[in-house]
Amino acid sequence: MIYITRRETFNAAHRLFRPEWDDDKNLQVFGKCSNPNWHGHNYVLYVTVKGNVDPETGFLINLKDLSKILNEHVIEKLDHKNMNLEVDFMKGRIASTENLAIGIWEQIEEPIRKLGATLHSVKVYETEKNFIEYQG
Repeated sequence: MIYITRRETFNAAHRLFRPEWDDDKNLQVFGKCSNPNWHGHNYVLYVTVKGNVDPETGFLINLKDLSKILNEHVIEKLDHKNMNLEVDFMKGRIASTENLAIGIWEQIEEPIRKLGATLHSVKVYETEKNFIEYQG
């Protein structure tokens, strides 16, 4: 079994809040991340896939194909967008980094499987100090 990781970056805005709560309650729970005027991050995404090396190509997966999947299903949908308002796979979810990683997983798991690899993990860095990793 071999593991390959692809790194991508994107910039996106979001707000952590529950619409049924007033601004005071949102501020109490989510702090300054509940700013009604939004805020943004320069995200770094790491996607790791696993599987066996194809003896014919020497690849687990062609990284050009993996890059295309990530750009088509994730980066183009997120980059320079407001996650709360513009990103289809974030609709109905609190725009936390945890939910973002789960949403990204759901977008790319099947296309990666079709290329003969298995999605192992999605790691999203929101800041230099904060990141999450989701493994399905």
